[in-house]
Amino acid sequence: MEFLYLLEKLRMPGLNEFMLGVTYLGDEIAFLAVALIVFWCVDKRSGYYLMSVGFVGTVTSQFMKLACRVPRPWVRDPNFTILEAAREGAGGYSFPSGHSQSAVGTFGSIARTTKTAWVRLLCIAVAILVPISRMYIGVHTPADVIVGSAISLVLIFLLHPIVYREDGKGMQWLIIGMVALSLAYLLYVELWQFPADFDAHNLASGRKNACTLFGCTLAVAIVYPVDRKWLDFKTDAIWWAQILKVVLGLVVVLAVKEGMRAPLEVLLPALPARAVRYFLVVLTAGLLWPMTFDKFSKLGRK
Repeated sequence: MEFLYLLEKLRMPGLNEFMLGVTYLGDEIAFLAVALIVFWCVDKRSGYYLMSVGFVGTVTSQFMKLACRVPRPWVRDPNFTILEAAREGAGGYSFPSGHSQSAVGTFGSIARTTKTAWVRLLCIAVAILVPISRMYIGVHTPADVIVGSAISLVLIFLLHPIVYREDGKGMQWLIIGMVALSLAYLLYVELWQFPADFDAHNLASGRKNACTLFGCTLAVAIVYPVDRKWLDFKTDAIWWAQILKVVLGLVVVLAVKEGMRAPLEVLLPALPARAVRYFLVVLTAGLLWPMTFDKFSKLGRK
């Protein structure tokens, strides 16, 4: 807490806005956008690598949050203040930092694979700044961000040789492991006898996240073999066609993510509906939208 009090004294209007902006780079939407840009426009294998680090890291950090049940800094010390603009997005338990895990996993994976020096340096800078921002705005302690970052750093180096095996079998086994891990987490939040004083909001959040991850990993288990054996979409296109592909693709994916919410919740209970919705999101991003990529590759050709 002493380090957080030191950062609290450094707060000033311009720096506050900067840090609040930086911290959003660890959000779910930032991960989704960056992962899809890599997957659609740069290199599919790098996209699978980035997503694998993200999914495994998220399951790990979410499990640790519920297992350790460490309260947020301002709950532990009522005299400590956070930036009020950050309060709404800082629900759940504190340890480890999910934003730090996500940012280090996302941008660290790109830094690990890119051959472009300025991209590598930019990604390393973001991977460092996001954990710092989480402490600066007052929603995490140094232990939270160090462990969250460490989870992703371990996965970056552990999963790289598995994903990049030339025969593709490493990725196949990794996907099986991801489905098993997300199922284990889902069973944990649904069946484990948590203490009577366990915070109901945090448990509800854990259940929602478990359904999200299970739906996503099930979809990846379909996307990878179908693309590898039949679709085999290409990522190349002229620069302006790539921008068009990404913008339209993100609109389509977000439309599925938000547009399917109400219909599915009419047909199914809330948690199964969430799993199905995210299953459809990943299926759309991984197979349905890439079916249009041949058209984008032809744009601009004479």
